[in-house]
Amino acid sequence: MAEKSVGTVGTVGTEESDATRGTNGTEERERERWDDGLIARRAAARTTPEEPAAGDAEDAASASEDARGFGGSYGGGLRSRLDALHELVGLSRTRVESDALAEAGRVLDEAAARQRLSSRHTVVALAGATGSGKSTLFNALAGVAVSETGLRRPTTSAPLALTWSEGAAGLLDRLGVPGRLRRRPLAGGAADADLAPLVLIDLPDHDSAVTAHRDQVDRALGLVDAVIWVVDPEKYADAALHERYLRPLAGHAEVTFVVLNQVDRLGAEAAELVLDDLRRLLDEDGMALGEHGEPGATVLPVSALTGEGVPELRELLARFVQERTAPERRIAADIDAAAARLRPAYVADGRPGLGERSREEFAGRLAVAVGAQAAGEAAERVWRRGAIRACGSPWLRLHRWYGRKRRHGSTDPHLAVPAEDELTARQRVEQAVRIVADEASRGLPAPWALAVREAATRGAEGLPEALDELAAGLGDPAARPPRPAWWPAAVLAQALMTLLQLFGALWLIGQIAGVVEPGLLPPVLIMLGGIVGGPLIEWACASAVQGPARRYGQEAERKLAEAAAACGRARVLDPVSAELLRYREVREQYAKVAGPRPSPRIVGTGPRGSGARLGATRSGARLR
Repeated sequence: MAEKSVGTVGTVGTEESDATRGTNGTEERERERWDDGLIARRAAARTTPEEPAAGDAEDAASASEDARGFGGSYGGGLRSRLDALHELVGLSRTRVESDALAEAGRVLDEAAARQRLSSRHTVVALAGATGSGKSTLFNALAGVAVSETGLRRPTTSAPLALTWSEGAAGLLDRLGVPGRLRRRPLAGGAADADLAPLVLIDLPDHDSAVTAHRDQVDRALGLVDAVIWVVDPEKYADAALHERYLRPLAGHAEVTFVVLNQVDRLGAEAAELVLDDLRRLLDEDGMALGEHGEPGATVLPVSALTGEGVPELRELLARFVQERTAPERRIAADIDAAAARLRPAYVADGRPGLGERSREEFAGRLAVAVGAQAAGEAAERVWRRGAIRACGSPWLRLHRWYGRKRRHGSTDPHLAVPAEDELTARQRVEQAVRIVADEASRGLPAPWALAVREAATRGAEGLPEALDELAAGLGDPAARPPRPAWWPAAVLAQALMTLLQLFGALWLIGQIAGVVEPGLLPPVLIMLGGIVGGPLIEWACASAVQGPARRYGQEAERKLAEAAAACGRARVLDPVSAELLRYREVREQYAKVAGPRPSPRIVGTGPRGSGARLGATRSGARLR
C-alpha cells in the first residue's frame, strides 16, 4: 500500500502523462496524443471532411451493433415501464409537486442518454473510503499499475478509466473522464477477452475532505451501470458509507458488489467474523444478498496487495459484463426508487370515487336547495285550490275568503318570501358541493384529493345563481295549472245548485209576499237540494282532483329536481369525475411503472467453497 508508482502502459501503445511530457512546446504536445482507443487518433488531423474520425467510427460501429442487439431500444418490460413513467410524468405535471417528479424526470433523461450509447460495454465504478485500497485493487484488476497509490490522502483526485476494448468513448464523455485519464490494461489472454465489455472507473474517495471529490463520486454513482464498494476491516461499518450510500441504494443490490479488501491483515476466523458482520449490516440496510442462487449484492473477500480473491473477482466481473444486462438492471432499479418515492402521490387507501349513491344524494341536496319539493307541493295545492274555487259552493268560498282576510290581513294567497330563504338556499348548495367533494376525495392521495376539491369548488362558483335562472326558466308550475276536461261540467252543476237555492228562496219570498200561492214544501225541498248539492259537488270535485293534483305536483317537482341535478352534474360532478378519471389513468400508469422487475441475475454468487463464499453458509443461515 505504501508503494507509489504510476503506470500508463497498454497493449495498444505506451503513453506518458501530461506531467512527464516536459515542456517541449505545442508542436510536441500535438504529436503526442493518447492512443488508448477512447479519443481521436493522430489520424484525425489528416482526416478529410468526407472521412469520419477514428473515435467517431468506433461509436458508429458501436451504434450499429446496438441496433442489432440490446441497444436501439430496451427490453420489452423495461421499455413499457419507461413509457409508463413518461406518460405518468406528463399526466401529473399540474397535479403533483415538481420536486416529486424531478427524480422521475432524471431517470427518464439518464435512460435516454444511456440508450444512445454503447450497449456492448458495462460501466462499473470502484468506490470506497480513504485508505480502503481501492486504487490498489484497480491496479490488480488491470494487471498493471495505472492508478496512483500511496500514503498521501486523498490519493485519487479525479475519475480514472480502464477499458479493455474500443468504442466506449461516449460513455466516458458522459462520465466526464478526460482523455488523459483513460487507460488500457496489459494483454492478459483469454481472461482479458472475457473482460472486453468492461469499463472500470476508479472514483475519488467518497469521504474525501475535498468537496469536489465527493461531488464527483455522487455524480458518477448516478451514471454508472454497476458499482463495486471497496471496504476494509477498519471502516466497513462506517455510518457515512451505510447511511449516505448503501442504504439509499439498497434497491440496486443486483448491480452492487461489496468487496472486503485487505483480508491478508486478518486471520481466517477473523475474516469470517468480519464478513458475517458486513452481511448483517447490509441486511439492516435493506440490501438483498445474492447468496444461494438468490438475486442481490455480491459480497466477497479479497486482498489487492497479495492477489487473494482477485481472480474470483475478475471471473465474477467477466460473467457479469458478458450478460450485458447491467444497464437495464440499473435503470430498472432507478425506476423502482422513483416509483417508491412517488408512491404516496398515486396509491390510495380504499376505493376512492363517486358511487351512484353519492350522486343521487348530491342531486337530492340540490333539489332541496332549489325548492323542488316545495314547488311541487305548491303546484299540487294550486291545482286543488283551483278545483275548489271553480267547483265549490259560492257561500263556502266567501266564508274562506273572509277567514283568510282575518288571519293575514291580506287577500293575496302568496305570502312574501323571507329574505333569509335565498341565503339558506346558497348555504345548502355549498354544503352539497362540500359533501360530494369530500366523498369523492376520500382515500385519494393528497395531490389528487386537492385537485378533486378544487374542481368541485370551481364548479360551485355561480351554481346558486345558475339554479335560480334555471328555476325561472322553467316557470312557476303553480301559475297556470291545467284544468281537466270534466271541470266545465262540474262548474255547470255547481251553478245549477246555486240557481236552485236562489229559485227556492225567491219562491218562499213570493209566498210570503202573497205573489205566489202558499206551499211551503216545494220551495224548501228545492232550496235544500241546492244547499246540500253544492257542498256535495264541491266534495266530489275535491276527491276527484286529488290524484291529478298529486301527479301534477310530482311532475313539477321531478322536472325541477332533474334540471337542478343536470346543472349540478355539468358544473360539479363532471369536473370531479374528470379528475377521478385522470387519477385512474395515472394510477394505471403507476402500476406499470412499479411493475415486474427483469429476471433475476444468477451470476455473482461464486461457486460454493470458493474464496467468494467465505462464511456464506453460516451467515446466510443466520440472516434468513
